[in-house]
Amino acid sequence: MLRSVVIVGGGTAGWMSAAYLKAAFADRIEVTVVESPRVSTIGVGEATFSTVQQFFDYLGLRESDWMPRCNATYKLGIRFENWRAKGHHFYHPFERLRVVDGFPLSDWWLHEPASDRFDKDVFLVSSLADAKKSPRFLDHRLFEPELDLESGGRMYRTTLSEQSTQFPYAYHFDAALLADFLTEYGTDRGVHHVVDHVEEVVLDDRGWISHVRTREHGDVRGDLFLDCTGFRGLLLGKALGEPFESYQDTLPNDSAVALRVPVDVETKGLRPCTTATAMDAGWIWTIPLFDRIGTGYVYASDYCSPEDAERALREFVGPEADGLEANHIRMRIGRSRDSWVNNCVAVGLSSGFVEPLESTGIFFIQNNIENLVKHFPDQRWSPQLRTSFNRAVNHAMDGVREFLVLHYRAAARADNEYWRDAKTRVIPDGLGERLEQWRTKLPDAESIYPHYHGFEAYSYVSMLMGLGGIPLAAPPALAHMDDTSAREEMRLIQHQAKDLVGRLPSQYEYFAQSH
Repeated sequence: MLRSVVIVGGGTAGWMSAAYLKAAFADRIEVTVVESPRVSTIGVGEATFSTVQQFFDYLGLRESDWMPRCNATYKLGIRFENWRAKGHHFYHPFERLRVVDGFPLSDWWLHEPASDRFDKDVFLVSSLADAKKSPRFLDHRLFEPELDLESGGRMYRTTLSEQSTQFPYAYHFDAALLADFLTEYGTDRGVHHVVDHVEEVVLDDRGWISHVRTREHGDVRGDLFLDCTGFRGLLLGKALGEPFESYQDTLPNDSAVALRVPVDVETKGLRPCTTATAMDAGWIWTIPLFDRIGTGYVYASDYCSPEDAERALREFVGPEADGLEANHIRMRIGRSRDSWVNNCVAVGLSSGFVEPLESTGIFFIQNNIENLVKHFPDQRWSPQLRTSFNRAVNHAMDGVREFLVLHYRAAARADNEYWRDAKTRVIPDGLGERLEQWRTKLPDAESIYPHYHGFEAYSYVSMLMGLGGIPLAAPPALAHMDDTSAREEMRLIQHQAKDLVGRLPSQYEYFAQSH
C-alpha cells in the first residue's frame, strides 16, 4: 500500500493538491510539500469557472472561510469586448439555455430575434452582469435558491464528473493569497511543509523517482511524486524526459504582460465578470478583486513585441498604470504527452496550459487532482489506472484547445493580419467538420467535442452567436411551429432580470459588508 506523496512545488497547484489529498485520505496518506523559498506564483489575479465550487465544498469550506482572506469576488461569466466589432460586447454566462417545445431558446432567437442582444434575451445572468449585481442577497441567499450549495444539507461531496446542474457563478481571487490560505489549511491537517531548494531529482534503476535532494533538508523520499513546478516541469519534463506536445500551431498566443492595478472599488464598483477585450495581437484580461484589478495582455510574439505589448496595456489601463511594475510572462502552450509517468504525476502548468482565455488553469488543476484520487495506485502500480488517468487529462486539455480555437476562428473581427490569420490557421482534427454542421444546426451535446473538458453545448452556442463571424441558421422546423411560448419565455427572462436587478445588491455592496 502506498503511504506517502511528495509534492514538489507550492503555489496554487501544489497547495490545492495537498489540501485535496488530505480531504480525501486524511491521515491514511502522508503528504509532504517541498517548496522553494524563492519561486513566486505567476498569478496576478486568478479567474475560475463554476466547477471550482465543488473543490471548496470537497474541502468542507464555506465562502466566508476563504473569500475575505483572498480578496475574492464573484464571476457570473466572461464579458467579451471588441471581438465582433469595436464597441460591441456580449457575455458567456454560467447558465444553461432554457428549452421551449423541444428547441433551446437560442434556436428560437435565431428564428425571430427579440432584440440585438441575444445574450440578454436568452440568458438571465447577462443582465445581472451588466448591472454589476451580486448573485447573492445581503443575507447571503442565492438568487436561484434551488442551486445554493452554501445552504448545506448535502450528504456527500461531489466531483466534476457528477455535475448535474449549472451553478451560476465562479470566483476571482488573488492566487498567492489562496495558496497561503491552503498552506494553512493543509498544515493544520498534517501536511509536512519543507521550505527548501530542490537541487536534484534522483532516479532509481528503473527510471522511477527515488527521492528529491534538497539544499538544507537532505533527501525527501516518497512513493508517489507530484510535479507542481510550473512551466519548468522539473520532475516530469526534465528528470523523466516526458515529451511536450505544443498547441502553438492552433493557438499562437505565447506571451503575456501583466499589471496589478490599485482601484477605488467603492467609486468604480465591481463587475461580477472577467472581461476579455480583443486587441491588435491578442486580448486583455480584466479581473476585478476586492482590493485591485488584475489585468494583462495575452499576445502572440510573432505579431507583437514585449515592449509594444506593455505600451498597449498601459494605454488601456490609463493613468492608474503609471509607476506600476509590469510582469512579463512567456507561456508554454500545450500539454505533456502524458501527465502521469512511472511514479510521477504532473499537476498545473507542468501538466499543460491552454492560454487563459476561458479561465481554465484552476480547472485543469482540479481535474488532475480529482482524477488522481479516482485512479490512486497501490503497490502494484496498475498500468491501466495510469492509462485511464492520462486519457482523461489529455481529453480535457485537447477539448479546451478546440473550444478556444473556436473563439478566434468564429470572431468577426478581421481588421489586421493577426485577426485575418486567425481565420485560416490550422485547426484541431474534427473541428472543421463540426463548424460546418453548426452553420445549419447550433451545437448540442451530440455535436461538440465528445469527451469531458468542462464546457457544455450552451458555451459553444454563446460564443458562436456572440462572435458573429460564422453565419448561423435557425432549424427550418421552427418556420412551421407556433413561437408564442418561446416569445413568452424571452419576455419572462426580461421580467425576471428586471426584478432581480432591482432587488439584488451591487457586488461592491455585498463584499463591503464582509470586509
